[in-house]
Amino acid sequence: MAEEYWKRYRIKLKDKAAVDGIAKAGELVVRTLDMIGAHIAPGITTDALNTLVHDFTLEHGAVPASLGYRGFPKSTCVSVNDEICHGIPGPRELREGDIVNVDVTSIKDGWFADANRTFFVGKVSAEASRLVEVTAQCLARGIAAVRPGATLGDVGHAVQSHAEGSGYSVVRELVGHGVGHAFHEQPQVNHTGRPGLGVVLVPGMVFTIEPMINQGGLAINRLDDGWTVVTADGSLSAQFEQTLLVTEKGVRSLTPYPL
Repeated sequence: MAEEYWKRYRIKLKDKAAVDGIAKAGELVVRTLDMIGAHIAPGITTDALNTLVHDFTLEHGAVPASLGYRGFPKSTCVSVNDEICHGIPGPRELREGDIVNVDVTSIKDGWFADANRTFFVGKVSAEASRLVEVTAQCLARGIAAVRPGATLGDVGHAVQSHAEGSGYSVVRELVGHGVGHAFHEQPQVNHTGRPGLGVVLVPGMVFTIEPMINQGGLAINRLDDGWTVVTADGSLSAQFEQTLLVTEKGVRSLTPYPL
């Protein structure tokens, strides 16, 4: 099976040693997100959040995968309000009512794990709260669709149907991905899809599901910094991500946190 999936799809199925390594990296990613959540408050800058992530990662014997990746200048992505993803930390101060996504990828003992969460800055509007809640539900629905014999189309459909059924739109251009040996591997994991289509899931596959859900339309723009992706209409966007393993019986999160 491993040889077949490599030849057909360039998907590297993970053995026990790989899963154990990714899970250790994943444990640190979750601890990093928990740590950063305790510091998110009005007045803190996105660069201060980056420094916290950077220092915490190094202190725990790991390396931030984002730093220098294809020229990315920081150790984490911090995306605020209408920023969908890949926000570059800087002098911007968080304000009461913002929503902010922090995306952490750590390399520990050579293994990569990747997760993100969207946080509230103080008290947020009911509209922002509902968007974040539905986005977390979208990830949960996607995870619930993962099992041997299911397809990537099943996963995308689970996310899309819940998001659009709740009145939101799903970003198409940015997707989940295989992870473990490297930051980004095959397969690509779309957050839209049709049941029964796409690659069939088999034990040993490790990939992220990371739906980006917009309050308004699905159109996006990329800023002049070459990285930050924003909603074209200025509406809010939220995201949650976990690294998942297809097991013999179902699914295991290697970056588990409550949804």
